[in-house]
Amino acid sequence: MQDTTEKTEAPQTAVALPRLMNQRDLALYLGKSTAWCERARWAGEGPSFVKLGRHVRYRAEDVLEWVDSHLCNTGGAGQ
Repeated sequence: MQDTTEKTEAPQTAVALPRLMNQRDLALYLGKSTAWCERARWAGEGPSFVKLGRHVRYRAEDVLEWVDSHLCNTGGAGQ
């Protein structure tokens, strides 16, 4: 007996996935040490991060948002 059920496939769509950075990538981007990144994460002062098992990753958009949140518009020197 033949199977007469019609098989339909879902259309394939491309999904743009966010770039994930590790701690070393973040340190290079920010011009900081990996130790600074670790301390900032522990203190809750760094960019938001994603915990994947024991691995810490940073989404590029979260890093950019964090950098933008530290924008200063001061006219004084040494600020």
